[in-house]
Amino acid sequence: MNGVAKKIADVTFKAGKTIDWDGMAKLLVSDEARKEFVNLRRAFGEVNSALQTKFSQEPEPIDWEYYRKGIGSRLVDMYKEAYESIEIPKYVDTVTPQYKPKFDSLLVELKEAEEISLKESERLGKEIAEVQELKKKLSTMTADEYFEKHPELKKKFDDEIRNDYWGY
Repeated sequence: MNGVAKKIADVTFKAGKTIDWDGMAKLLVSDEARKEFVNLRRAFGEVNSALQTKFSQEPEPIDWEYYRKGIGSRLVDMYKEAYESIEIPKYVDTVTPQYKPKFDSLLVELKEAEEISLKESERLGKEIAEVQELKKKLSTMTADEYFEKHPELKKKFDDEIRNDYWGY
């Protein structure tokens, strides 16, 4: 087996070991996303398994003596010479350099979007807590207590009363 294929198989195997599948699964919220995630994980496992079995093993050596006994040495020697003269070309990666800058810029965008999302999630969490607190207190809350939390509404109502505007 040539060194490049073995290297690809090793990298793929290591990548499979370092992926936090359970951590990613916890981040999914919709059933459709979970279904797609399961499909992705299964497909990754199948590809990883195929790479491990096909490319990580050295081929079994050919028993030339066995074939010499049955066929004859001239023909076997000719095949052996042809077999040993085969050179498998090395893979030259021309795709990765083209897409690496795009991938890196997407990673930067992803980090920015993640930060924005986390800030928004935190803000919404606080807002939900405030609404839940207000919901609990609403049945016993006085107008003064409500206006204390929302001074802009108090000012609006005071201006309407002062200007004798009653909404009709």
